[in-house]
Amino acid sequence: MRLDRHAGPALLAALVAAVAFVWVTPFLWTLVAAFRHESAGSAGMASLLPDFTPTLANFRLALESGEFGLYYVNTIIVVVGVLGVQLVTISLAGYAFARLEFPGRDVLFYVFLVQLMLVPAVLIVPNLRTTVDLGLYDTLAGVMAPYFASAFGTFLMRQTFRGIPRDFEEAAAIDGAPWWAIVWHVLLPMARPGLIAFAIVSVTAHWNEFLWPLMVINDPANHTLTIGLATFTKGAEGAKEWGVLAAGTLLVMAPLAVVFVAFQRRFVDSFVFSGIKG
Repeated sequence: MRLDRHAGPALLAALVAAVAFVWVTPFLWTLVAAFRHESAGSAGMASLLPDFTPTLANFRLALESGEFGLYYVNTIIVVVGVLGVQLVTISLAGYAFARLEFPGRDVLFYVFLVQLMLVPAVLIVPNLRTTVDLGLYDTLAGVMAPYFASAFGTFLMRQTFRGIPRDFEEAAAIDGAPWWAIVWHVLLPMARPGLIAFAIVSVTAHWNEFLWPLMVINDPANHTLTIGLATFTKGAEGAKEWGVLAAGTLLVMAPLAVVFVAFQRRFVDSFVFSGIKG
């Protein structure tokens, strides 16, 4: 019985370890290839042997071959611009659906959530047509515009606001505070975990966004990191410079990885306390 009692947890731990190893293997290969000198031969897991000597030469070549500085600037503009507008729209929409009373509120909310069930590729044609009509094609503003409203963010903030007791708002209203002051000074500070949780999701999604910027941007000066990396890999892959290719990939993913490692506790706590409940 003792063996049976411990067999289940041991088997589960082995299964989790196997899945984790499969998941992390491509990252380990990329990490090794990026820091491995090209003269050592083809990059692979064999590079983990003691004769592996790390080098930064691949990163130097990647920075010289690709305009990653420009790509970083464009991506930061897109990510920060989208997030800034989203924080305003989702806060106001979440407040309206959580606190205001108007006919058809719940029906309108559920219709609004239909966006979550749509495959993003379905919206490319209408979004592209609207972007062209607005004169935003081949601009960073055109990349940002379709994401200024977020159904997920609205849902998250609605649930967060609903989890905040009304006593605080009523006390502010008695003191004569208008609705916008209540939202700004009372609700939003208490809804900070929900805002942080959404900010993490938004930054990650738009940092890694590839298909929509590819459809909207033609000018190389407006390329984001994902498009720039795709362009960069054509030359590096054609020359079989796997180390340089891996270094370029790490340059794109490293900022998000560093931020996640540094704020992983805040990442988990934000989702736990963001008020996602019925």
